[in-house]
Amino acid sequence: MGDRTVVADVADELARRVASGEYQPGGLMPSVRQVADEFDLNRATAQLILGRLESYGFVDAHRGKGFVIRDVRAEGGVDVYRRLFRLSMPEPEIAAEMFGNIVDEERGIALEALLAYTGSERALDPAVLKAEIDELETLARGADPDPCRMLSIELGLLRRLLTSLGHSVQRAVLNSIGDMVLEVPEAVESYFAVSPDLHVLVWRALVAVWESDGGPSQAQLALFEDLFGMYHRKVVARFEELAGAAGAETADEVAATA
Repeated sequence: MGDRTVVADVADELARRVASGEYQPGGLMPSVRQVADEFDLNRATAQLILGRLESYGFVDAHRGKGFVIRDVRAEGGVDVYRRLFRLSMPEPEIAAEMFGNIVDEERGIALEALLAYTGSERALDPAVLKAEIDELETLARGADPDPCRMLSIELGLLRRLLTSLGHSVQRAVLNSIGDMVLEVPEAVESYFAVSPDLHVLVWRALVAVWESDGGPSQAQLALFEDLFGMYHRKVVARFEELAGAAGAETADEVAATA
């Protein structure tokens, strides 16, 4: 069942059934004996699997009753959402809806950080930022760009800004979002729906503003917010296309109507 351990693979399969609604909230998970029989395992291993589902936050153990399925979409925290997103990929419409929510949250954190840092004392050393942007540019212009590494660099840049601003909660949420996205190849690719070069140009333009004595005008800030919104619409459209969601628009169609 994959390259990982049997316990992890079977636990993910059972969690996927919860995520897809095949197993309903409030109902009972299959018993230890049923899990052992279905997956041809001994009962000790089946018990470990159900225990892992409890640690995931997908079920609650009740003595004498068994493992009761939680309403993970309504009650789950960030770690549950992360697992739900990965396990929802076989259900394109569900995955696309979740990704749209992830992108909206990331967009809000990133835009707030960029605008707040622009209006702050800008305590970061521009040379440090430029070194990371140089690495991003090298990757973007390489023969075979690595989207995971490029996204990790951009997340690192945003993390630096949030740390400088003292926005520790937003940084924690951004880290969780990064973990969610980096686990799903289609999501990572979607963040580069527009040419990777555009990412480099935007970061260089931001650093140029931060190094200047003045700052951007209100009109320039409004234009930046509009472009940021259009970019994220393209990201979502690309994910829907890659995931196979019904009625998905391509990134080019989004650009044509923007």
